[in-house]
Amino acid sequence: MTITQLEYIVAVDTYRSFVAAADKCFVTQPTLSMQVQKLEDTLGVKIFDRSKQPVTPTEIGTEIIAQARVLLSESEKIREIITDRQKELSGELKVGIIPTIAPYILPKILHGFIAKYPQVKLVVWELTTEQIVSQLKLGVIDCGILSTPLRESTLTELPVFYENFVAYVSKNSKLSKKKNIAPDDIDMEEIWILNEGHCMREQVLNICQRRKSTQGFKHFEYNTGSVETLKRMVDQNDGATILPELALADLTDKQLDKVRYFKSPEPAREVSIVTQRNFLKRRMIEALKNEILDFLPKRMKSKKKKEVMDI
Repeated sequence: MTITQLEYIVAVDTYRSFVAAADKCFVTQPTLSMQVQKLEDTLGVKIFDRSKQPVTPTEIGTEIIAQARVLLSESEKIREIITDRQKELSGELKVGIIPTIAPYILPKILHGFIAKYPQVKLVVWELTTEQIVSQLKLGVIDCGILSTPLRESTLTELPVFYENFVAYVSKNSKLSKKKNIAPDDIDMEEIWILNEGHCMREQVLNICQRRKSTQGFKHFEYNTGSVETLKRMVDQNDGATILPELALADLTDKQLDKVRYFKSPEPAREVSIVTQRNFLKRRMIEALKNEILDFLPKRMKSKKKKEVMDI
């Protein structure tokens, strides 16, 4: 049994394909298949059911792969010990980030992070919360930047900041006549929200459901994963939407006139860096966290935990 063979079975489990696994491991498919077969012969069990498409682990194969992930994680810590002794951070950091956070953080921190840590390669994917959780558990990514709490016992959440929500309203909305608003003021008939699969959709619904009535939902059939698209819908088609506070930084003065803040207690979300419980690359993840904190407005760095909207 070798580390390479364990890496191969984990790859096949992750991508559910011998071809895709071989591609990700930078070997030919016959080479990978031969090594998996050797491991099965050594152990005297079948790890994968090859008769199914996509390829799936057998019952005992599932247990073997789970242990293989633990062993590979522990072996990686040897490299991390060496990295921690080096003055300069180096290596690859794979990050998943949800679309309602990415455009307001990544452009602000990338230049500074790359300048400070030129030997670190950042590989970033925009993913939904569900996709990030899945890829963290599989070990495909090193960390995720998303809204919490997730209530996932196998993951560790490192809160970074708390961000308020605000309303963005057209001049024809009843909300435009108010200086500050409450959830009860929201007319569900005019609200534009994200489509299924985005945690901010659920948070917005939770804000709106503080109302005595939540009838209507006129615009819920419009499917978008972009907060910026929702903002443009308000600009061009009236109505209202809910924005994260960081989205205000790029608004024009005319657009800022459309912003309405909530009365206290303001609805907010907790944004965290999420990792596996026994995560690696601690120094790189800490460096990423510090880069985010450096650009944030002071009011958002409060260590005092806010009441946040459930996902």
